[in-house]
Amino acid sequence: MATPLILLPPSEGKASGGNGPPWQEAAQSFADLNDHRRNVVAALIEAMGESVEARSKLLGVKAAKTSDATAANLAIDSAPTLPAIERYTGVLYDALDYPSLPEKLRRGVDRQVVVFSGLWGAVRPADAIPDYKLKMGAALLGLGRPATFWKPILTEALVDAASGTVWDLLPNEHSAAWDPTIAGHRIRVRFVDDVMKDGKRALVTVSHWNKLLKGALVRHVVENGLDDPDGLVEFDHPEGYRYEPSLTEATGTTTNITLVTQR
Repeated sequence: MATPLILLPPSEGKASGGNGPPWQEAAQSFADLNDHRRNVVAALIEAMGESVEARSKLLGVKAAKTSDATAANLAIDSAPTLPAIERYTGVLYDALDYPSLPEKLRRGVDRQVVVFSGLWGAVRPADAIPDYKLKMGAALLGLGRPATFWKPILTEALVDAASGTVWDLLPNEHSAAWDPTIAGHRIRVRFVDDVMKDGKRALVTVSHWNKLLKGALVRHVVENGLDDPDGLVEFDHPEGYRYEPSLTEATGTTTNITLVTQR
């Protein structure tokens, strides 16, 4: 049986610098994607010749940060690299806290986690990547939106790896970059707050710190080798969220589960 996969988005925040070789000189997971990666890199570098306003809009950054993002993108092919798990520094990765994991669990993360990226398509935690800036929903001239570009490519690349359980923790923008029907069993997760609203209890989906909440979940899934939601019954999330089986919904090969806390 295939090892359960955990699909994650990259982070907006990224560590700068690095001490690894340029990405094309380093061993990469999904090496068959390299030619496609070069196509995206070429389109992105060409876009860096546009006006400041156009680049700011494309990259989703304020004008003050456009210069740094442009410089990073222009240097993609020659810049030093870091393992993806070190490059990504957002709240999800902070909550996962990879460096604190015992070696056995770090190996589990390396084996199970796949990060969907607008630039790279898909990378594993140990893959060497440089600093860069590109969103999955950006529109590149001659290439279109990365999610659309990557969808048939990633679907084919993941056919074998996704034949078992897939914990799909991707936001919709990134989930659009593959066809989830190839998964043997796809599990989607939402976090909700049970709150008082107009004098009644109501379930409100968490959006503002959704990524933070997922970091702790990844640790638990890897540590316990979970390939089924039932393994979350005893999960004590550090923020108080508990798996609520009664809210589970299944459609085809996809199971949507809910973790709830009372506010």
